[in-house]
Amino acid sequence: MAITVTDPRPIDRAEEILTPKALAFVEELHNRFAGTRNELLQARAAKRQRVAETGKLDFLPETRDVRDGDWKVAPAPAALQDRRVEMTGPASPAKMAINALNSGAKVWLADLEDASTPTWGNVIDAILNLRDAARGTLSYTSDEGKEYRLRTDAPLAVVVARPRGWHMQEKHLLLDGEPAVGALVDFGLHFFHIAKQLVQNGQGPYYYLPKMESHLEARLWNDVFVFAQDYLGLPQGTIRATVLIETIPAAFEMDEILYELRDHASGLNAGRWDYLFSIIKYFRDGGEEFVLPDRASVAMTAPFMRAYTELLVKTCHKRGAFAMGGMAAVIPNRRHPEVTEAAFEKVRADKTREANDGFDGSWVAHPDLVATCREVFDSVLGGKPNQVDRQRPEVNVTAEQLLDVSSADGQVTEAGLRLNLYVAVAYTAVWLSGNGAVAIHNLMEDAATAEISRSQVWQQIRNKSVLADTGNTVTRELVERILGEETERLRTEFGDEAFRRYYQPASELIADICLSEDYTDFLTTPAYELVG
Repeated sequence: MAITVTDPRPIDRAEEILTPKALAFVEELHNRFAGTRNELLQARAAKRQRVAETGKLDFLPETRDVRDGDWKVAPAPAALQDRRVEMTGPASPAKMAINALNSGAKVWLADLEDASTPTWGNVIDAILNLRDAARGTLSYTSDEGKEYRLRTDAPLAVVVARPRGWHMQEKHLLLDGEPAVGALVDFGLHFFHIAKQLVQNGQGPYYYLPKMESHLEARLWNDVFVFAQDYLGLPQGTIRATVLIETIPAAFEMDEILYELRDHASGLNAGRWDYLFSIIKYFRDGGEEFVLPDRASVAMTAPFMRAYTELLVKTCHKRGAFAMGGMAAVIPNRRHPEVTEAAFEKVRADKTREANDGFDGSWVAHPDLVATCREVFDSVLGGKPNQVDRQRPEVNVTAEQLLDVSSADGQVTEAGLRLNLYVAVAYTAVWLSGNGAVAIHNLMEDAATAEISRSQVWQQIRNKSVLADTGNTVTRELVERILGEETERLRTEFGDEAFRRYYQPASELIADICLSEDYTDFLTTPAYELVG
């Protein structure tokens, strides 16, 4: 297998990352693991088809011994014992990386996935920034002369990097002429260049693993980890991984996923927006009972979401792993004090629920919210670094509870449909411009919110949903009309030049995937073909 770099210098200093030895490591990862990855993606599609035919999803009978067994994951390293507040955001540009590291959060989820557009320049810049951060040399000076440096008066956030999911490709690295696996590129370049430095720093190569749908996909990651540690001569167990439980099939395999990664696992995370997106995707043929109400009205207190989070906490703590809460998407607006006050109150309520339920920490999307999240968890944890010792024997979650989507309060409205189309186009446009984390209406949106927005539209067309506020039925014609109105609104908001370059192609893409008879598994797959 021969590796080819289509663009060896997308940014300055790219040659420091795209070295012959690093590329040889990435090539070896593909030689060993890309074939299994391809088989697992085919297995995803086959399982989804079986579920569509039967209308059922359940815990696996063949892995009952794992669920019933008495085992635990490896003890967490010292650097990951306290994760009460985690800052999330892209690792490129450097300014955002520095702000995240300096935020006062215990952990920074350095995102190469949903909050990052995977342009080749962004991918390489992210690895450079993370390497410079590990070396303590990361800095940035703005065009206005403002300098950004890593703080020395308090600890920096511990980095947990999130590579792309198994489904994404990297078209700028070719193996025998075929695009590389995005996850193996991200992991390979990060691990090769930074792992040993992180160990010298008293930490380690820590990862968040997204979008998995089965324990077999977790097993593949574990095999990758075992090989990578041997390749660099690091002790087994140096790598630690937290898995996002953000797909509905993965919710039925939490124990099994931790078991497969037990020598490298440190926890599970409740990825709420992707989880809702996955429910729509998986049960898109399931009829009205799987039609979610407006996105904004689906609260974490909905019975099926409570079942999901309660099961996650119980599973994690039973196995000695950390249960990490989801994103508080609301963000403060320093120009509007009333918006900021509302954001703080929403975050406080959300984090209070999670801390009281037993979560060991949670995510925020803005540095200004770190203190609020920390205060909430401080009040529950006291002097303890986590609450893994809090078992939840009273929790018994059934398959029926996990799938009880129809119990969610709320309605499908034309206002919600209009907002979904606006957000889907607005987010996709900014994504196409190279930025994967976008503030829209005082919410921090990433690919997950765009995914659920466009998926709800597709689902409502298919089910001919009746809109509670207007009485209209959702049809292709109605969606085309509203999409046209929202697209024109974006033109007036952002101007003709930005509209032509980004918003018009974004609107055309959203129209294609919302109005298609066939469901598009990931918005970012066709969108990726439109970026450099």
